[in-house]
Amino acid sequence: MKNKVIFGFHAVTSRLRHEASSVEEIYVDSERSDRRMQDLLKAAKAAGIRIIAADSQRLDKMVGTRRHQGVVAMAAPLSLARNLDELLDSIEGAPLLLVLDGITDPHNLGACLRVADSVGAHAVIAPKDRSAGINATVEKVASGAAETVPYITVTNLARTLRQLKERDIWVVGTADDSDKSLYEPDYAGGTAFVMGSEGEGMRRLTKETCDELVAIPMFGSVESLNISVASGICLYEARRQRLMKIRQ
Repeated sequence: MKNKVIFGFHAVTSRLRHEASSVEEIYVDSERSDRRMQDLLKAAKAAGIRIIAADSQRLDKMVGTRRHQGVVAMAAPLSLARNLDELLDSIEGAPLLLVLDGITDPHNLGACLRVADSVGAHAVIAPKDRSAGINATVEKVASGAAETVPYITVTNLARTLRQLKERDIWVVGTADDSDKSLYEPDYAGGTAFVMGSEGEGMRRLTKETCDELVAIPMFGSVESLNISVASGICLYEARRQRLMKIRQ
């Protein structure tokens, strides 16, 4: 299997922490010797990973951007759930999923993966068309979450939502025009939050397939939230409810 490029301190450090054996070699900026770099080099050497000094121009060419922070790793892809059935069969307890409809910006996808990881969501699901794919930019923004959260792409999103419902997963769409607040439903059971793009929202068929629609209450002058912020608010509300039930 072809190695992949990982860059940026968060992404590379996360891979070293979770699966150091998958890292083949790390290229580092020969002119950078600050504490952050020294800590990374120490971890890499402890894991027996080959370290190669490189100038910034070479690193730029490897990743196609200057935003690599002076560290680029070549590593084998990690094995995560590859399809919906495999994912759902592996989940213990009530699933918590994030479904993205029409999110094409890799920075937004990376941020959503990071949020999903932080709240312990089981996966992020998106259609193959009109969606950002996993690339080096997504992995950098995700700060390691692209290595830990399965990203499942599906051919037909509406059909996938129906499959989730057949598995007793409540499909909750977010819509600014909904009369129901995010804080009204019970998310203790299996839940999939569906988020549309900030400008267009969910597609019509996606919206019609949801079990219910909720709105995040807005108290200021702005009309909408960034997709990753909205995802975090929804996922953490579900996690809060589940934690409260455990404590009762």
